[in-house]
Amino acid sequence: YMGAVGSSRVMCDNVPGLVSRQRQLCRRHRAAMLSIGRGVAAWTAECQHQFRQHRWNCNAPERGHRLLGRGSRESAFVHAISSAGVVFAITRACSQGELKSCSCDPKKKGSAKDSKGLFDWGGCSDNVDYGVRFARAFVDAKERKGKDARALMNLHNNRAGRKAVKRFLKQECKCHGVSGSCTLRTCWLAMADFRKTGDYLWKKYNGAIQVVMNQDGTGFTVANKRFKKPTKNDLVYFESSPDYCIRDRDVG
Repeated sequence: YMGAVGSSRVMCDNVPGLVSRQRQLCRRHRAAMLSIGRGVAAWTAECQHQFRQHRWNCNAPERGHRLLGRGSRESAFVHAISSAGVVFAITRACSQGELKSCSCDPKKKGSAKDSKGLFDWGGCSDNVDYGVRFARAFVDAKERKGKDARALMNLHNNRAGRKAVKRFLKQECKCHGVSGSCTLRTCWLAMADFRKTGDYLWKKYNGAIQVVMNQDGTGFTVANKRFKKPTKNDLVYFESSPDYCIRDRDVG
């Protein structure tokens, strides 16, 4: 559904598939919706890159929503990478001054210390915390409507995707002083290239953990007791993947 918000001419009420909370956010943050449109393009390309050697190659996930509705390992990856793509796109838009609701990270001010000594925060640190908050509010709104197992699974994988972007924040510095000597340093935090997030989530896809709902319906337990309990960084799934070499007209 988010692929439809790439044009500013599209009215929020006419975007198919949005729940009421998402329409509210869309109306309130029209510029952010354009950023999300770019995020959709980024995560779709990254998904296709990671699955380039596979029979199912993340081609046209919007048409394969019934397939992804099966709670498979592929569905887990798509939820994680799409959630990560929204974080990345919103955070970048904040740093580039495209959104009125955010800017550079306001917490990165004054002096600090690292292994190389003292430095001053300067430049524009990526405000990834804002990106995470916006992505949580917008992407998770769809799942919060439901209280079933699939909604819990999707919320878990959405969060894993958001955490993956934050994992690759890196400190960059510039030296000031006589002929470039580092007597003074100015530093800022920057997101790594989205490929790093994609590679990390690909490893999580390959190590995804099959789960079942616990008895009171509030969380998961591992389907096979020999496997470790999933952490917040792991991807989880319910159903084994279908054989993608066999045509299934029902899911396209």
